[in-house]
Amino acid sequence: MQYRETVTLRDGRTCTLRNGTETDAQTSLDVFIRAHEQTDNLLTYPDEITYTAEQQAAYLKNKTDSADEVEILAEVDGKVVGMAGVDRVGTCEKLRHRAEFGVSIDAVYWGLGIGHALTRACVKCAKDAGYAQLELQAVADNERALALYRSEGFTEFGRNPMGFHSRLTGPQELVYMRREL
Repeated sequence: MQYRETVTLRDGRTCTLRNGTETDAQTSLDVFIRAHEQTDNLLTYPDEITYTAEQQAAYLKNKTDSADEVEILAEVDGKVVGMAGVDRVGTCEKLRHRAEFGVSIDAVYWGLGIGHALTRACVKCAKDAGYAQLELQAVADNERALALYRSEGFTEFGRNPMGFHSRLTGPQELVYMRREL
């Protein structure tokens, strides 16, 4: 799925939201790992991210070539600083209407509006792909993320008290959120 947009950030700089290409493989992988080093609120730990730049290149190409999935990179001052994606929940008839959404941003760039821009871009792509519902999971203690998702129209539909098990803090409650498209 193709996507490209330029947005103005809170500090006045511009941010380009665009598909990743095969040449972005190592850079996007580095940002993904760095974002996972900076917070305990994402799915994996950096040492669990084992795919190679070649695998990342193939992943980005597949997402760009897909009719219903996308991976969008956020670029500021020519540097990739975050990414977000839409993935189908399943291909069987009962699941085809649902997609999942995830986002990660280098902490140096938090608070500039990149999360909002990436979320809006993914909502638009999910609508364009024909999904009826976009879903996400967020750690319940991550109030900043929950506030962002609520402001973009997502509503809570459940919780899992032991959804994650953090190496640092033990059980983490997950909030399940959805947005009808």
